[in-house]
Amino acid sequence: MRVQSVLVFNDNYVHLLIDEATSEAVIVDPGEAESVGATLARLKLRAMAILITHHHPDHVEGVEALRQAHGLRVIGAKADAHRLPHLDQGVADGDTLDLLGQKIRVLAVPGHTANHLAYWLEDARILFPGDTLFGMGCGRLFEGTAAQMWDSLSRLKALPGETLVYCAHEYTAANGRFARTIEGANPRLDARLADTAALVAKRLPSVPFRLDLDCETNPFLRADRADVAQAVGLAGAPPAQVFAEIRARKDRFKG
Repeated sequence: MRVQSVLVFNDNYVHLLIDEATSEAVIVDPGEAESVGATLARLKLRAMAILITHHHPDHVEGVEALRQAHGLRVIGAKADAHRLPHLDQGVADGDTLDLLGQKIRVLAVPGHTANHLAYWLEDARILFPGDTLFGMGCGRLFEGTAAQMWDSLSRLKALPGETLVYCAHEYTAANGRFARTIEGANPRLDARLADTAALVAKRLPSVPFRLDLDCETNPFLRADRADVAQAVGLAGAPPAQVFAEIRARKDRFKG
């Protein structure tokens, strides 16, 4: 298995999960159809299905065109069927999909939206978290609460550290600048910022990244640490409260 990421708009990634033995592919969150279709043709891939993490337009605007052009099965949250494109299969937390010979676990990760899903390939150690988790960041709380998002992130960070995270946006450099305001003395953060800057200079993506690296450098995943709580003036507070403060600071951050 491998993943081909297609950059659309300014910073969105559409991910193609590819079985190299069969040249079959599954498309994750196609916010735009033209670039995805061109990539399928260039790589001579046969698309089989579309996975949707949530209903925001930059994740679904290409779904219908791709479905009609390639006869694809569209899979997304059953609870959001009323605001997603046509679903052929509605799924919920705990469901397992069999696609490209892989078992794909459906994880409910509310916070960014009420019915946001993530998809995890246990054997391949690949995670598609949509807008729940970014490199050194997380999604805004448009519909859920800070407690919900903390629970969702805690669920994701409990996955194996070698998991490769294919998030949906190229936000790592900007998120890293904010992370430094929380943990300026974190040496792993300094190293990652340097590595990310080198990628940006070469116009290379920072996605995917290893989950264990993010657990060492992403302040949103570290809200349960005493030193992080102290850094935001909340020593001894519950992790969800610390997370809420970090999220509020990020929402105001101008760097």
